[in-house]
Amino acid sequence: MTSDFLEVDTVVIGAGVVGLAVARRLAQAGREVIVLEAGDRFGEGISSRNSEVVHAGIYYPENSLKAYLCVEGRRQLYDYCERRKVGHRKCGKWIIATHEAQNSMLESIQQHAAINGVPLVLKEGAAVARQLPEVSVSAGLWSSETGILDTHGLMLALLGELEDSGGSLVLRSPVEHVESTKGAHTLQIAGPSPCWLKARNLVNAAGLGAVPLAQKWEGLPEEWKPTQWFARGVYFSYSGRHPFSSLIYPVPESGGLGVHLTLDLAGQARFGPDVEWIKQEDYRVDPRRVHAFAASIKQWWPSLDAERLQPAYAGIRPKLTDAGGGFFDFRVDGPEAHGVPGLVNLFGIESPGLTSCLAIADLVQKKLA
Repeated sequence: MTSDFLEVDTVVIGAGVVGLAVARRLAQAGREVIVLEAGDRFGEGISSRNSEVVHAGIYYPENSLKAYLCVEGRRQLYDYCERRKVGHRKCGKWIIATHEAQNSMLESIQQHAAINGVPLVLKEGAAVARQLPEVSVSAGLWSSETGILDTHGLMLALLGELEDSGGSLVLRSPVEHVESTKGAHTLQIAGPSPCWLKARNLVNAAGLGAVPLAQKWEGLPEEWKPTQWFARGVYFSYSGRHPFSSLIYPVPESGGLGVHLTLDLAGQARFGPDVEWIKQEDYRVDPRRVHAFAASIKQWWPSLDAERLQPAYAGIRPKLTDAGGGFFDFRVDGPEAHGVPGLVNLFGIESPGLTSCLAIADLVQKKLA
């Protein structure tokens, strides 16, 4: 390690979609901002391995951060994509029941979504079948606010505005250690140009690396260092033509939302993610999982051609509870919580983190104001 020592007003650790959104917001508020990214490019972690869905905010518990930030973030995100010409489409989503015993669940979902400010339209099976003639369905909920977007295009736009506001992105700069003391944060940075950096404000938006970094953080109280679990979800793409123009999700069952259909902006269909709890970062897709995928999909799309399912990619969600832990909320831990001036830690930023990114940025800015 060299003796180089630099000082800056604000550092954001992590150049995923949330880190870039936060950095842009802080730079536009007049701060001098540097984003430190361990990888060779921005957005190579969680941000490049998701469904690219703009979520409406249907399922999250009332008054949770996820509920508020998803709904507010979704409103901001559509407007932002329109203004910045980021590829997106409000294609809508069907939540379907495949047999009448599930119909009451749709009514409960509709009522809960209304509490969160999300309008859903309940339609009987015959009406849904006219829209989805190849789907086995007894009833369905239509979410007009759900959509898809180009995540890479979004990150390019955020980075452009960050740089326009005087901020900068520094790649290949992994943060090895942080010490917070006397109103400042000292960062030890490895990589091709190792150095020490002192910042008045610091945002830990390191995705899967946020918790491991916090666990060895000097000056952060122990009770504010969470434990993290990894949940891998794999996706299978569907080659060739298909009959769908909107997203399709089965009624949620215990353990998750079920294998659902999403689309990219080119119209290609993909299915997933499933859930597999793992011990360490591992993005391999086991082709044998296709059998479970096909069986699940055929419950609502009987004419699926399983031969056209191909392994696509895997993503990992940073969970703050284990498999039996149930719901956990986003953690946006600011000085009012942990008592460390000028520090915000972002923990457990899984879905709907993409949808919520602009609203998360607003919240971080308020905590550092």
